[in-house]
Amino acid sequence: MSGNSGDQPQGRLRRMLSRLTSSPEELQAQELREDAAVSGCTPIAQAGDREVVTVSGTLRTVTLRPRAGVPALEAELFDGSDALDVVWLGRRSIAGIEPGRRLTASGRISSARGRRVLFNPRYELRPLGHGSEHQ
Repeated sequence: MSGNSGDQPQGRLRRMLSRLTSSPEELQAQELREDAAVSGCTPIAQAGDREVVTVSGTLRTVTLRPRAGVPALEAELFDGSDALDVVWLGRRSIAGIEPGRRLTASGRISSARGRRVLFNPRYELRPLGHGSEHQ
């Protein structure tokens, strides 16, 4: 049996073959997980209820959905591990908040309609990642 040092090239080959046989969605999820880890963000799947977190991912959907008669801009943020809703109350639109955009958001996780939500988070728009531009 060989030691760990001899397995390193095989590990690289295994990862490369895995990337070649993965779907585009799996590759994007892996890229988002790696990006969140590098930036020190909490994976959405590990974010606990009522916990103050900073999460990073890609906006999948953005919709205008009034809540109690107040305009609310809602977006689904996906980081490769899970998704949560990001909601800006009193806003009809925000420049740069659009599907496909990368975003880092900070706030307290809460629950609404059975889904995890960040209400009125602090946020930073991120540049589009390498290799993830639309073709």
